[in-house]
Amino acid sequence: MFNVDRQLQGNKMTVELSGQLDTMAAPQLDEVIRPYFGMVNNIVFDAADLVYVSSSGLRVLLSAQKAMNACGGKMKIINTPSAVRSIFDVTGFSDILTVE
Repeated sequence: MFNVDRQLQGNKMTVELSGQLDTMAAPQLDEVIRPYFGMVNNIVFDAADLVYVSSSGLRVLLSAQKAMNACGGKMKIINTPSAVRSIFDVTGFSDILTVE
């Protein structure tokens, strides 16, 4: 099961992720964040309760990073559990995304 909760604070959006960001959940995340591209210039994904990220989930995160780059904004993923960090490391996404 996947859950996403978004909070806006001015030009900053914090997105709390929990569960598995897999093929079924990736479109849900995309629907939640995409309308705010261009409206916010700072996105923080809190991954404290995230247990897995599939290639579909990685694509959504990469799309968000590209949107932030296009508007001169910032994006980072915080509180990343070691299992999820390993996925970012193995796929090379830790070189593209700011993962803390």
